[in-house]
Amino acid sequence: MPAKPHLNLVFIGHVDHGKSTTVGRILTGLLKVGMKIHFMPADKVGEVKSIEMHHEQIPQAEPGDNVGFNVRGVDKKDLRRGDVAHKRFDTDKYYFTIIDAPGHRDFVKNMITGTSQADAAVLVVGAAEGVQTQTKEHIFLAKVLGVEQLIVAINKMDATKPEYSEKRFTELKTELTGLLKVSGFKVDRIPFIPISSYKGENITKPSSKLAWYKGPALVPALNDLTVPPKPTNLALRLRVQDVYSITGAGTVPVGRVETGLLKVGMKIHFMPADKVGEVKSIEMHHEQIPQAEPGDNVGFNVRGVDKKDLRRGDVAGPTDHPPTVAKSFTAQIIVLNHPSVITAGYTPVFHAHTAQVACTFEEIIAALDPKTGAPKPEKPDFLKTGDAARVKIRPTKPFVIEAFKAFPQMGRFAVRDMGQTVAAGQVIDVEKR
Repeated sequence: MPAKPHLNLVFIGHVDHGKSTTVGRILTGLLKVGMKIHFMPADKVGEVKSIEMHHEQIPQAEPGDNVGFNVRGVDKKDLRRGDVAHKRFDTDKYYFTIIDAPGHRDFVKNMITGTSQADAAVLVVGAAEGVQTQTKEHIFLAKVLGVEQLIVAINKMDATKPEYSEKRFTELKTELTGLLKVSGFKVDRIPFIPISSYKGENITKPSSKLAWYKGPALVPALNDLTVPPKPTNLALRLRVQDVYSITGAGTVPVGRVETGLLKVGMKIHFMPADKVGEVKSIEMHHEQIPQAEPGDNVGFNVRGVDKKDLRRGDVAGPTDHPPTVAKSFTAQIIVLNHPSVITAGYTPVFHAHTAQVACTFEEIIAALDPKTGAPKPEKPDFLKTGDAARVKIRPTKPFVIEAFKAFPQMGRFAVRDMGQTVAAGQVIDVEKR
């Protein structure tokens, strides 16, 4: 295990404002022999032993190269098509896993259902293009997805007129400060950093071309982020990923602790299965442990519950505070990409934690300003791409979901249809089944 504290960092922002170039600059954009890489959502770490391109061994691969590479420490059965090799990089204080959000529609699903809930985000805004619709969407989306820590990188400072213009930086900072404030971010804690990813200015060290800027460069600013406290003070919520029946051990669910603590000897209640069992043992990385905490992926032996009673999507909690099964719930959503319109009666699939359940839009309660989340006066008949709204949702079958305020980790969801993420949201309140 790494000695340094770990943070998941996501890069967001409009599609052509230089996110990938910025990530590439930070990582030097290379796959190298000897490099440690992290596969997600498989959550496996391995070391690159060799790289091959066109049947020749090469020492490193660059963006755009199609390569085969040999990885030590990861088994073939652990990986499948669609896994992403997240790159690790270190500052002197933290080790980071970077989640690049190439198209925010896929990234939303991974943010919600993957193991990579972002601890912080870097919003990249092109100085030449300025604030675009997608920039506003991403700010609201980051807030909806529960990202509390943000760094704003004003990129392409080499493309301003004149080059590296302090005036242009200040204009954008003022505009973005207003947007972030109304979205609910604490703007006094957000650094605004002028950079040029293309030229490599102010990325790892201060740039003489930006002498008027007195703050840290982008990479050193990452040291000022903080590791969010683990929500051990909340009731246990463990999302079940798989269930096994092991000879001599009995029923062994495998899953991730989102909140609270899982302890040996504890009585737990699985929902919506509505089964109660006692935790006999807990195992992580093939070692027995007395308790598991938020972020831990564990297997645990349960007495009193049969394998056939449980499935992926179930959630375990304490018997005195079991997970909430929703009859219906109200939520705020943002529509990311829908080919037509969303109306009452629409029934796509909702992804939350490890559950996938078809849910019906019962009512569009109010339209929201996508920049601020504030209700608009008119009540809309339909929603289209870019709209935000407060809605009432009814699951078609038993579904565990919690209010975001009570359990942030269990209160966000992605809405999928036609092979893409059409919307994302967070739960405001739940009517219990």
